[in-house]
Amino acid sequence: MDRRRFLLTSLAGAVAAPLAVEAQPAPQGPARIDFIGNADSKTQASSVNAFRQGLADRGLIDGQNLRVEYRWAQGKTDRFPGIAAELVRLKVDVIIATGSVSLRAVQQATSTIPTVTILLIDPVDAGFVASYARPGGNITGLASQYEEIVTKQVQLLAEAMPGLSRLALLHHRSARPVTTTAAAAAAVKLRLTPQTLEVRDVQGFAGAFKTARDARAQAMLVLPSPILNAHRRRLIQLAASHRLPALYEFRSYVEDGGLMSYGPSIDDMFRRAAGFAGRILNGARPGELPIERPTKFELVFNLRTAKALGLTIPPALLARVDQVIE
Repeated sequence: MDRRRFLLTSLAGAVAAPLAVEAQPAPQGPARIDFIGNADSKTQASSVNAFRQGLADRGLIDGQNLRVEYRWAQGKTDRFPGIAAELVRLKVDVIIATGSVSLRAVQQATSTIPTVTILLIDPVDAGFVASYARPGGNITGLASQYEEIVTKQVQLLAEAMPGLSRLALLHHRSARPVTTTAAAAAAVKLRLTPQTLEVRDVQGFAGAFKTARDARAQAMLVLPSPILNAHRRRLIQLAASHRLPALYEFRSYVEDGGLMSYGPSIDDMFRRAAGFAGRILNGARPGELPIERPTKFELVFNLRTAKALGLTIPPALLARVDQVIE
């Protein structure tokens, strides 16, 4: 009996007699999930808590009937291949890999270990799965085609700043060109002049902001990237010091002092990713679990940051905000 099949049996017993299960653990031990984090435990604390809650919702408790290990890349993409190779050696039961860079490393390391991912790109176009309905292979999870979202982000920035004419687009080198192209096209459609800025690592952040300011950019759109998110506090500091209003992908940026965000609820996506892991541990094949899309989107403003920048958010836009941080 493998560990996944054992877990299904033990979960059924745990509902009726959890103490008995703890007193008589099977020799195989609990199933193991390994979570690859792009940043560190502090930066991704909210998402990790949402993931744990998603597991708990399915009766999966770390340290009781499940073992979860967390490995952190600390915003360094060159760490992913080594982490993926280690997980293959350990023969873990399920891998949680978020973002295209970490998922690519896992994909190159194994075609058999079930992998649940959270992506902000089209996983079919990127070559990760065969289709949304039937992914095939060992990968499934959640995906948001972010090239569709950036259009809305540009519109929101234009609404927040009625006089906006020059917009900087900041992206990490690992980002797929389609997202940057979509953002630039959305800006042009709104008669804005876009300026695309690529960064390779955190050392390049300051130079990118200086370039934006030298070109008289009036605002910045930080395009989706797990690597940029890993270093989001540095981005927020630079936006403040350059007095450059910026829109980000997740509410965590705004909670840390960023001006505004619009995008899918990443915590909700992590919670749902735990559901995928639970189904796989109960015997489902990842290749037969359809890729799901996010269903919860959030528009968040930080009014303290707006005040510091001398911005007055139009009341009509504030009326549509999901959360205001004051």
